Amino acid sequence: MLLSSMFLPPLLIKRFGCKWTIVISMCCYVAFSLGNFYASWFTLVPTSILLGLGAAPLWSAQGTYLTIMGNTQAEKAGKVGRDVVNQYFGIFFLIFQSSGVWGNLISSLVFGQTPSQEAIPEEQLLSCGASDCLMATASTNSTQRPSQTLIYTLLGIYTGSGVLAVLLVAVFLEPIKDAQRKREGDEGPPFWSTLLSTFRLLGDKRLRLLVLLPMYSGFEQAFLAGDYTRSYVTCALGIRFVGYVMICFSATNSLCSVLYGRLSQKTGRAALYALGAVTHLCCIIALLLWEPHPRQLAVFFVFSGLWGVSDAVWQTQNNALYGVLFEKDKEAAFANYRLWESLGFVIAFGYSTFLCVNVKLYILLGVLSLAMLAYGTVEYLEAKKAARPAAAEQAKPAEGEETETAM
Repeated sequence: MLLSSMFLPPLLIKRFGCKWTIVISMCCYVAFSLGNFYASWFTLVPTSILLGLGAAPLWSAQGTYLTIMGNTQAEKAGKVGRDVVNQYFGIFFLIFQSSGVWGNLISSLVFGQTPSQEAIPEEQLLSCGASDCLMATASTNSTQRPSQTLIYTLLGIYTGSGVLAVLLVAVFLEPIKDAQRKREGDEGPPFWSTLLSTFRLLGDKRLRLLVLLPMYSGFEQAFLAGDYTRSYVTCALGIRFVGYVMICFSATNSLCSVLYGRLSQKTGRAALYALGAVTHLCCIIALLLWEPHPRQLAVFFVFSGLWGVSDAVWQTQNNALYGVLFEKDKEAAFANYRLWESLGFVIAFGYSTFLCVNVKLYILLGVLSLAMLAYGTVEYLEAKKAARPAAAEQAKPAEGEETETAM
């Protein structure tokens, strides 16, 4: 996905348009589901590569499509473009994050048919949470593998859903043209310029400052998916609770996504970023101090719910921010977004098996602080830029009055 983000999105979107880029990329996801039916190095590594190649164009095309559609609708309705784009991203992520509810519900119901496990020993609970330094990864009944029949059932449901999704998009999604480029009569840049557009956009100071936001998004998602589910949920409750905890995350994420899409029109994006940062900051500090135990069942869900409240900010506002700030270079901007987010995933999953959980939480804390500092700088630069034309407009009437007096 990291390599794909560098080159593929602008090329594919220019060649096939947003709709067919989405269709082609979704087929890569279906291929990965199929590769899991006979899970081995020979099936999973090639299909993982295919999935990574398809992921960046899919997300870039989706972001470009929503931005164009939002601006077109704003023009028709006489509204501010960024407000409609924010609202559209909110609606999209409401539906997208709800997939985590249905997906995890399916896996929980299918895997819930495995025999009930014994109580987790107290010795194992001592090494759960922030104190986990990979001591709790030994095979116990809390991480027991489900039967092959149940795995095939689950994969059949997921693959069938993927094929149905590809067909629905191919048949019903309306192709869309960039109205701005159409007005300007832009035929589009030449091949080599398109190929390098992702890197060329890094010349913009604002983008260089904003790379930490998608990187942090990659870090925090990787922590939830890889570390919270293993070192907290599986370690203290057992693997059967992972799906239900992730349902709580997806449900709050989904509801907050649509809420933030509407709230941003009244509060502005800076207030939402502050909410996301403070919520994650509190969660990280609490996770460093908390010692998970099966008796505290509700707390496992509270943490995943709060993580969803924050993640909804990063997903909706980051995408809308990139779409609004880099409207003329949408494809390259969203390709950059996926490039840096996937780098965050790569680093976080890369050190996942080497570092203790408390060290990972300190890294999250550091990246979050730097990302917010850089974001604040961009908002300051944007406010400064917006103030210049306003000052120039105020100066014009004053000049006119002076001329009139002189005459």
